[in-house]
Amino acid sequence: MKTRLFSAAALSVVLTAALAPALAAPAANAAPAGVSAAPKPLTGVAVYLSYGKGFPISRYEPGKGFTKLGAMPMTGQFSASPDGRKIAWIAGNGYVRVGDGRTVTTAAKGAAAGGPCSTPVWSPDSKQVAYVGKGGSDAGTVSVVGADGRGRRKAGTTLGVCHLAWSADGRYLAGYAGTTEGVYRLDVRTGKAVKAKGVDLANHVQSLSPDGTKVVVAPLSRNADAGDGSWPSGFRPAVVDVTTGRKVAIPVKGSLIGAFYLRDGRLVVRVAGRGANTLVVLDGHGRQVQRLTEPAAARQQALLQIVG
Repeated sequence: MKTRLFSAAALSVVLTAALAPALAAPAANAAPAGVSAAPKPLTGVAVYLSYGKGFPISRYEPGKGFTKLGAMPMTGQFSASPDGRKIAWIAGNGYVRVGDGRTVTTAAKGAAAGGPCSTPVWSPDSKQVAYVGKGGSDAGTVSVVGADGRGRRKAGTTLGVCHLAWSADGRYLAGYAGTTEGVYRLDVRTGKAVKAKGVDLANHVQSLSPDGTKVVVAPLSRNADAGDGSWPSGFRPAVVDVTTGRKVAIPVKGSLIGAFYLRDGRLVVRVAGRGANTLVVLDGHGRQVQRLTEPAAARQQALLQIVG
């Protein structure tokens, strides 16, 4: 990927040089107390799904190219870990499988299988997997298990069983209802789920903000085709405050085909291009701080994970 940053770094150097005579030497390079370092720019590492032959799931790394992590299962239920190195999927027999390099582990049994929207999801630290259990109603019980199969526990019951997303603080899981009638956020501490305001119909949940207050969704109009629940290769994203229902503006021009929250609160917006797509990185104030060009080979592939 090509990368270009928009920052005040160059201006800062000039101002520091101009003011140097007036500054005491020991404090000249000191950072203000209480101010944290700026987040590291993205390098372009990401995980993609190709709907071509074999449905490969691959990690892309600039300078190294694509490395296959696995393949989409026949159930269509899968996810990539935040560190971009592992995948989890639901087999047809309801087994929760974890692939880490050449090692494949059965982490749990009894998952809902056969519905492509009921995807598992990785915890922010890439050590646990949440999945929906078998059931006969629209609501499902979500369980969490270690990638090694240890520590299985129930997180709660929710109507939001489709395309689960996990907030970076570890507290919330969100998914859309199998009927597409809204998005629900599950508090894994209390086990309670609430319907997000501002989303009447949706057929994809891509991401949650680090504190779980905002969700990136693919909203549907009343007469739109809901699809079959498969992971989309692209969608027009909406960012919604789950408590107030307020839609958060995405100040990026072009044809938007996805958006991801990073652990530090930056929002990465995917923009369609003729030769290659672009990732536009916004800070917490909606200002563009970086642009990256995706590999041309990924132009029509689904973006599963951005590695920060």
